[in-house]
Amino acid sequence: MSIASMTGFARSLGEFEFEKGNVSWTWELKSVNGKALDVKAKLPPRLEELGIVLKTLAAKYLQRGSLSVFLEVKNAKENSSLKINSEFLDALAQKAINLYQSYPGEIEKPISSQLLAIKGVAETEDVSLSEESFEKLKEKMLQSFEEACAKLKIDREKEGEKIKEALGNVLKNIEKDVQQIEKIAVTLPEKIKEKLQEQLKQWLDPSVQLGEDRLAQEIVFYVTRADIREEIDRLQAHIKTAKNLLKSNEAVGRRLDFLCQELNREANTTCSKSMDLSITNLGMDLKALIEQFREQIQNIE
Repeated sequence: MSIASMTGFARSLGEFEFEKGNVSWTWELKSVNGKALDVKAKLPPRLEELGIVLKTLAAKYLQRGSLSVFLEVKNAKENSSLKINSEFLDALAQKAINLYQSYPGEIEKPISSQLLAIKGVAETEDVSLSEESFEKLKEKMLQSFEEACAKLKIDREKEGEKIKEALGNVLKNIEKDVQQIEKIAVTLPEKIKEKLQEQLKQWLDPSVQLGEDRLAQEIVFYVTRADIREEIDRLQAHIKTAKNLLKSNEAVGRRLDFLCQELNREANTTCSKSMDLSITNLGMDLKALIEQFREQIQNIE
């Protein structure tokens, strides 16, 4: 399984012939983002019991996403149909007409509704499914639902390839920013050392009243700011992990989402420790890229 989007659409058609007619149907599946697999089905009244097994079947193909399921049934002759005995009706009608003509004024003119009401003229024919046929119908419908799920999985994987490409491009830009920060960070200790020496001259001036504790705090502040190597190492490690996850054949949406939080944490720390405007600007750009990465990840299964 490659990286898959949680957004997709699929349709599956089916037909079932039984002893007295046929039933045709259409499954439509639509999925959008969701933290877990949530299945909501809209089914015809007599087939609502199918909803119990839909999530179990869908879980064979999908792991996350909000799935809407629609089932439309056509030509389902679940009701009785009317059958007319035409020969019997014709004979009755002719007899009624002859009587009416033979006894003018004494017999009422024949009315069609009265003729149809005579037993044997119009009868209902039961064309509903037997219990056995109905069970077979449900089995066929569930097989058709699985076909729709398989199609939906393929559709989501195709969309996932597009998202994967977009994520790869953003990740490259994130990596470029980190590389630029690393290059600048190499020169920082010397620059900060010079600033610290200048600052020390001011602090050690007899006219400046600065306690030893305060002096120690200021020195620690400068030394701490001088080293962002740890943040850079973690950023590079997270980038490497992200690359490996994008190559994975498993569902990695949650893991990438967590990784984004870690990337953002290191970017924030880098910006807060920065004593160089170039690093600050790169850090802000880095945060914007991480947000783009995170937005794309919300669509991944």
